[in-house]
Amino acid sequence: MPPFAAVQCVEGPRHTRGTPPNVIETDPRTWLELATGRLGWAQAVEDGRVTASGTRADLSHWLPVAR
Repeated sequence: MPPFAAVQCVEGPRHTRGTPPNVIETDPRTWLELATGRLGWAQAVEDGRVTASGTRADLSHWLPVAR
């Protein structure tokens, strides 16, 4: 339901039902700050602006999007 979305952004096992094994939740502003490099992954998680669970839920390697 807009403005929310669910995406698989890196290769991995396909998920079809229930709670996926690797989940990341954040608000749009935080995502934009992460994607542009204005906010670091570790800081966002520490501040509670991102919740991440699962073995592949650390996106620090992929951020910022444009380097």
